Order: sequence, then structure tokens, then C-alpha cells
Amino acid sequence: MMDRLPHEKGFHVSWDQLHRDARALSWRLDGTDWRAVVAVTRGGMAPAMIVARELDIRTIDTISIRSYKGVGTEAGQGQLEVLKKPDDTLMGDGDGILVVDDLVDSGRTLELIREMYPKAHFATVYAKPKGRPMVQTFVTEVSQDTWIFFPWDMALQYVQPYRGED
Repeated sequence: MMDRLPHEKGFHVSWDQLHRDARALSWRLDGTDWRAVVAVTRGGMAPAMIVARELDIRTIDTISIRSYKGVGTEAGQGQLEVLKKPDDTLMGDGDGILVVDDLVDSGRTLELIREMYPKAHFATVYAKPKGRPMVQTFVTEVSQDTWIFFPWDMALQYVQPYRGED
């Protein structure tokens, strides 16, 4: 039996796929008069931009929380640290605010944001089972042990065929 290569449990997301999935997220969120979108930096910025465009939301802010240390499959979550938060006047308790991120993994980041803004609506493009209870709306669920390779983390390069030399 062959050992699994690190990338084989990966889910590779292209810019086109991310755009389609963020639009699908928008469709699921339609019907509410959102006061603002708050993007969780950095991964939530691209989906939040697409959602804001699709739902014609002009007020956009960001929240920045550092949690991951390391790169790729070696990454792990460390101590959560709020680096930047949205305008307090805008946010209040989160009522009418849509918080958008690319992925909920363990749920720790969104749990911290929920403590800050308990009435906000949390939406992610992708969700893993452990963090799934932290979001009200998402598009695609992936297994907990899947690593998602987002387009902003990737570069185009030649990949040798699985079998053979060319």
C-alpha cells in the first residue's frame, strides 16, 4: 500500500471556483437588508468583496485576527490576537452585520468574533465539521483533515505526471 502524499488530501480552489462559490454564498444570503459586510482578513477579503458586490452592500470593513503559525500542512493555530477590529459605531452588537470568511476550520477565530458581535451573521465559503457550528451560512463542507489550497496561496508551475516521465 502506498503512503498518501501531502497534497492528495488537498482541495485546490481556482480563482474561477472561488468566484462561483462566493456568488453561491451571496445567493444564500440574499433577502436580508445587511447594514455592512465585515471581511475576516486575509482569506475572507476576496469572498467578502464578491458578496458585497452581488448584494449591493457598500459599507465594508475588516477584522484581523492572527491565529495560524507556519505554512501548509505544518500550520497550526496559536494564541488568537486581534490586530484590527471594525469601527465600534458601525458594529454595535453585530445586528445587521454580515461577517464573511473563506473557511471555518476549528471555529476558534469565529468564536472570538462572535463573542465581540453576538448578533452578527457568520458566513463562510467552505466549512469543516469542527467549525461548522460557528457559521449560519456556508457553501461547501470539506472533511476536517482536508487542506484547502486557495488561489492566493498558489503559483502555476509544471507538475510531473503521476505515472511516467512525461
